[in-house]
Order: sequence, then structure tokens, then C-alpha cells
Amino acid sequence: MREATISAITKAKSRTTLYHFTRGRNLPAIAHFDALLSSYNLYSHNAGERRPSAKQVEYDDFTITINAHLKIPEKMIDAATTQEQFRACLDKHVFFWPTLKDCQKMLETYTRREPDEEFAILAFDAYSLLLAHFQAVKLSKYDSGSAPRFPARCSYRKSPDMFLPIQDFKRRINNTVPTKASEIKEVLIEEQVVHVTEYLRAIYIMEGIVIPERWRMLVEPLADLQVKYNEE
Repeated sequence: MREATISAITKAKSRTTLYHFTRGRNLPAIAHFDALLSSYNLYSHNAGERRPSAKQVEYDDFTITINAHLKIPEKMIDAATTQEQFRACLDKHVFFWPTLKDCQKMLETYTRREPDEEFAILAFDAYSLLLAHFQAVKLSKYDSGSAPRFPARCSYRKSPDMFLPIQDFKRRINNTVPTKASEIKEVLIEEQVVHVTEYLRAIYIMEGIVIPERWRMLVEPLADLQVKYNEE
């Protein structure tokens, strides 16, 4: 069942890779632990409290930057939950983009918002990563952390119920979950992703970022990602 579910999700050529967006300065810590840790794992203090800007935290002798929370309009939050509960839920997951298009959009947004920051994109083999972390994988039909400009026009509301456990894929639990691969906007893995190097296929970075030696053979210029996107 696991293999069949993952095959259905990764069947399309454009969905064989999962992309993780991070800051170049975080790469040494990721390589050292060979893991991607959720924001909560890195900094469990003040759970649910909004971070209005990126925050540097100390974790086992490493300084790691975790992203800010966007200010989500109250109208976008489901009546059954609160902003604090929803943020706490987000922080307990590691996020991936299932298509290059969505990843490229995030890169453009952050590059425009933080022009002096250096970013990196880690590209993973989707099938093997999902299989290894199957019990912790969730799927989202929407960009969960986004802040829509016109919430009244949105047909969904944000809550933890928008995250579908992968074992329930193709079951319409509610109208906010994906029921086919083309509807999957985000892939989330609860708590952490371990043995990162095993699934890592490429690292797209800006010029000047220093890469841990164990990953140097995987490095590709970030500009190549734009070329790949144009080819698709």
C-alpha cells in the first residue's frame, strides 16, 4: 500500500523531486546533523507565538535561522482553531514543495523580500524520502503559511485539519485536503527528516555560499534552477 500510494503521488515527471527551501547559513548545521529539524525542535519556547521576523536560535553549538510567521488574516482561520494553535502546528513540521514551479515562486518572494540574504534549495528524491518517513508525512492542498490578500474570496479556512496523513490519500476527509496528486501543494513531515544525505540529489545555491565538503559534488548554481524551470 505504501509503495502504491507514493507511486501515485510521484508518477508525474514534474513531481519526482521534493524541494526544501532554506538559508545558506543553515547548511553547515543540516550537514552536521544530517537532518532537517522542525522549528519547534530547534526552538520550543513560546510555542504558537508569532515570529514577526526571522529568528536566530542556538542549537547544539550551531546558530540556525528559522523563518518568520506571515501575518495571516483572522478571517482565514477556521472557527474551530486559533492563530496560536495553527502556528504551533506549522512549527512542528518540515516543509517541502512538490513542484519546481512552487519552489521557484517561494525563492522569488524571499529574494525580493530579503535581497541581502543567501538562499539554498535542497532537491530530494521524492519516492525514497516519502517511503522512509511515511508515518510522519502529511499532504496539503494549499500553501498553509501564506497570507492571502483577499481572504473573503478564499474557499477554505486554515486549521490543522487541512493536513492529510499520507496513508489517507484519496480519501475526501474534508474539502480542504487533496484527493489527487495534482492537488498537492505542500508536503509536510512531522518533527524531522533524518539521513538527509541518503535522499539528497542536488543543492542549488547562490554564488559565495560555502558548502560542507560531503555535499560539494551535489552543488549546482541557483541560476540552473531557473533554466530547469523554463525547460519544464
